Amino acid sequence: MQIIKHPSKYQWTEIVSRPTIDNTHLFDLVQNILKDIKDRGDEAVKKYELKFDKVSLSSLEVSEEEKSEAGRLVSKELKQAIQTAKANIYTFHSAQKQTFSKIETSPGVTCWQKASPIEKVGLYVPGGPAPLFSSVLMLAVPAKIAGCKEIVLCTPPNEEGKIHPAILYSAQVAGIDKIYKIGGVQAIGAMAYGTESVCKVYKIFGPGNQYVTAAKQLVGLKEVAIDMPAGPSEVEVIADESANPAFVASDLLSQAEHGADSQAILLTTSEEFASKVEKEVTAQLSKLPRKEWAEKSLANSKIIVLQNNEEIIELTNIYAPEHLIIETRNYIELAEKIVNAGSVFLGHYAPESAGDYASGTNHTLPTNGHAKAYSGVNLDSYIKKITYQEITREGIRKLGPTIEIMAQNEQLDAHKNAVTLRMKQQ
Repeated sequence: MQIIKHPSKYQWTEIVSRPTIDNTHLFDLVQNILKDIKDRGDEAVKKYELKFDKVSLSSLEVSEEEKSEAGRLVSKELKQAIQTAKANIYTFHSAQKQTFSKIETSPGVTCWQKASPIEKVGLYVPGGPAPLFSSVLMLAVPAKIAGCKEIVLCTPPNEEGKIHPAILYSAQVAGIDKIYKIGGVQAIGAMAYGTESVCKVYKIFGPGNQYVTAAKQLVGLKEVAIDMPAGPSEVEVIADESANPAFVASDLLSQAEHGADSQAILLTTSEEFASKVEKEVTAQLSKLPRKEWAEKSLANSKIIVLQNNEEIIELTNIYAPEHLIIETRNYIELAEKIVNAGSVFLGHYAPESAGDYASGTNHTLPTNGHAKAYSGVNLDSYIKKITYQEITREGIRKLGPTIEIMAQNEQLDAHKNAVTLRMKQQ
């Protein structure tokens, strides 16, 4: 990792710039696949499953027999871990339920909100050599708590037409019944447009590669809502001399092993500590099975030595990290000054891994600086809020003149007349 000491502020934006992948060239290809799926449904989906996932499928939906088989293939230890994680995710997200009171904004005018679940949602979970079964829990559990009526899960099969058993078991633990063997762009298209097998959903959630990201962006323009803008994963660590260099190095590497386009940043005020962490990163990296992936990510990663905590807070809020780990003596004091971050991990014993799997918070988070304006997935992500107002005769009599004046000045006479007619009948 590169160590940068005391950079001037005008260098900050460039120093913490993310690795970028120009996927504009993908849009024509992705758009053509989406159009084919929209026009030909299941037939097109099966065509692209054969082309991209190398499997010929007679049926897209996972059978009950396959679900039962998955339960037998998952070890007892992993089952218990998945159940524990699910319980914690359920506890945290259940606590996000809101109750709304009726408010009388003026005499005779009562307003309130009602939370209503999104009826149909689609969840995408990547497969591949590292199947993200934890993402099943992160996406499905809050959807079930919210009360979504139809929840569709799509995930790519292997060349034998099988879904990783841990993904299927996690889906069953989360209460998801409709699971489809569809990956990539074709999964996004199937959920966005609907096919003979897959129902059309109203909002799509979940991570994916650059093709999935492009597909979500395209269908999000007019077909369905999507969870948030997506980009490569990232972590920032703030640490001082009280931190264990080995802990900090492990936090940086746990992010780096995601892939070549991931990024890990360390901010500290100690040059000596920065050197210790750099040595630990080198030592731990040599032992990682995914060493080659992590090495490429570390080329995009940096250790930055700043003058003081004020600079650290300022740069953190500019960077707006997806994951932020604060390993300092005064971590609570620093955390209170953070306004832009996806998920924050506090103290020397709170690795990002905890939030990725089992502490209860959600790991589907805004990347690429979008934490300045977006939240991570939470219960509200699956809910829409409907406003109501009830106005009595007294209410329209007292508020009516205000509405009439405003409508008249906007030259919207029909708006004014809708009030005037009611007031004349008083």
